[in-house]
Amino acid sequence: MPKQTFFNLSEEKRQRIIDESIEEFAEYYYHKASISRIVKNAGIAKGSFYQYFEDKNDLFRYIIEKIGEKKVKYLGDIMANINKLNFFEVLREMYIAGIKFAIENPKFQQIGDDFLKDNDVQLKEEIFGDSIPKSNELFVALINQGIDKGDIDSSIDIGLTANIITNLSISIGEYFINEIKGTDYMEIMTLVDNMLYILKNGIKNKEG
Repeated sequence: MPKQTFFNLSEEKRQRIIDESIEEFAEYYYHKASISRIVKNAGIAKGSFYQYFEDKNDLFRYIIEKIGEKKVKYLGDIMANINKLNFFEVLREMYIAGIKFAIENPKFQQIGDDFLKDNDVQLKEEIFGDSIPKSNELFVALINQGIDKGDIDSSIDIGLTANIITNLSISIGEYFINEIKGTDYMEIMTLVDNMLYILKNGIKNKEG
């Protein structure tokens, strides 16, 4: 995460560094991104960069965090109306919000898509190591609410179920990018609906 010296900068200068970093990671992604290009385009000395961040990895993790913060804002309306929706409707609305985010923030989405395609296991573990616990925490809260409403079986293992949903969310994004290789977000909603059907109904043959 950034050093305190970064937060001591003016808001305009901080934002310029963030914007140029997003441009760089969206075009070249992590492995080919250049700190030299970022600082040149941001109008700062390269030595100053290392007063703000430890290295490129530190900057990248911060950008991923900023992307996550903006994506969470798209969930605002859902959270405001959460009591009117059942658990599965909330999940679906969350995915719809994610699609809206992707359409309206193509550079953020490009960075996210490239990240999901990345084979760098260590980098993924570092990034997901921060985000997965937060996602699990959110789903635990939603599952408990679903149990209270009678939408979900109260005998389930809540922590395990939250982790399963988190990993399904990651996997469906990877599947869409690697197998379908397109930008049709209606198609990914079909995948989401199929996933939600399995979550809601299980895989057991009801006629057997």
